[in-house]
Formats: sequence, C-alpha cells, structure tokens
Amino acid sequence: MERAPELVSATPLRPLPKGKLALDLAQAGIRGLARIGEPWGLTVDQQRLLLGGLPKTTYYAILKGGVRSVAPDTLERLSLLMGIWGNLEVLVPNAQGSVAWMKRPHTDLRFGGHSPLAWMLQGTVTSLVDVRRYLEAWRFGV
Repeated sequence: MERAPELVSATPLRPLPKGKLALDLAQAGIRGLARIGEPWGLTVDQQRLLLGGLPKTTYYAILKGGVRSVAPDTLERLSLLMGIWGNLEVLVPNAQGSVAWMKRPHTDLRFGGHSPLAWMLQGTVTSLVDVRRYLEAWRFGV
C-alpha cells in the first residue's frame, strides 16, 4: 500500500494571537466594525451576527476591555470583515460607491441575486469568506 505524500507548506502556519494581543485586536476590530457598520446601516445586533452571534454582554465587554479572552472564531471573523473593508477601500475608494456595492443585489452566482451585505448577514464564516474572496479576486484580477 502506497503512503500518501506529506503536505509541505513553504511558510509555517501562524497561530492566531492570544492573550493581551488578542484582546487588543478584538477591541480594535469591534470598534472598526462599528465604524464601517454605520454607513453599511448595520445595527449592533447585525454586527454581533457577523461575529457569530456574539452575546451582547460579550460584545460590550470586549469594547470596554473587560474580558480575559476572545474566541478564535471572533478574531477570524473580525479579520475577514477588516479584509472586506480594506479591499473595498482600494476597489471602490468612493465611500458612497462602496456602500452601494455592499447593498446592491448582485447577479453573480456567488451571491445568488442578493447583496454582499445580505449574503454576509447569513451569519456564517463561509459567507464572510465568500465576500472577501470575491473582492480579492476582483482586486488582484484572478
């Protein structure tokens, strides 16, 4: 019986931050989400949904620096959301245009006729990844 080849990565995997760095990143990320969520028309409940249904008390505790740890899923989601925002800043530098892009229904098969914002508000990591990958493909011409 043949052995499957081992997968070798050119660069080592980088673990998610932990401890104080993770808390600082989460706090900055949630503040950033609140800022980008305003023009997108997101309520705090919708922001929490994008963060995986984060409890309201946890959301506010992170903002105030009153938590001891942050779930890796929350950090991952914040990273995806900041990447989406960053790509939009490059692709559609006009704030009104980027808001319109997020809210406009797209006929692209990826979003099934929904807006990217509605797609993300399904609340899954996959929906966030879909929007980020779409923007990165657009940005880098893939």
